[in-house]
Amino acid sequence: MARIEGVPQDQAGPIVRLVYRFMRRGMKKLTGRQPAYGSGIEPVEIWAHQPKMMSAMGKFQGAVRKGNTVDERLKQLIELKGSQMIGCEWCLDLGSQICRNSGFSDEELLELPRYAQSSLFSDREKLALDYTVAVMRTPVEVTDELFARMKEQFTKQQLVEITALLTVVNLDRFNAAFGIGSAGFSEGMVCVPPDRPTSEPAPIARIA
Repeated sequence: MARIEGVPQDQAGPIVRLVYRFMRRGMKKLTGRQPAYGSGIEPVEIWAHQPKMMSAMGKFQGAVRKGNTVDERLKQLIELKGSQMIGCEWCLDLGSQICRNSGFSDEELLELPRYAQSSLFSDREKLALDYTVAVMRTPVEVTDELFARMKEQFTKQQLVEITALLTVVNLDRFNAAFGIGSAGFSEGMVCVPPDRPTSEPAPIARIA
């Protein structure tokens, strides 16, 4: 349960209610499923305490997600890995199901925490995931050598799109700070686990 309650449907203004409706439709389209519990749009309901901020955040995310210089598979990998590093349970639950619904196998989801050693991802995908890890660290750890390798594989437009997407992913800290948990989009299926600081390999989580 989140640390504060979101704005209920019956207490929301007309614009916020419209956003809620479109968000629920969008989630169903992306995931092919209903949430197992809750509304499935808890982050938006909390953002709704500040409707102008919610609107601005939505416009920014929408503009970035309309980028079309990077293929969808790579963008989904980048976003899911970024969310894993932040430890956003809501995002990982949702993102795992979006990836699965768009064609990712369970094996690919299970291998994401150790992508560097996996044969399921291309060298180009592994490089983009290396960049994701470097960008999402605090402080950012993008070295000149890593960026030079990225420039060999991606155009300037693609580099901007990838980095902008990671900026959007960084907004997932909002969800983590408010303790917004899983909505059960991946209920009973493979779900990429949060990347918890530990000396041991990250566990593979399945939502029961």
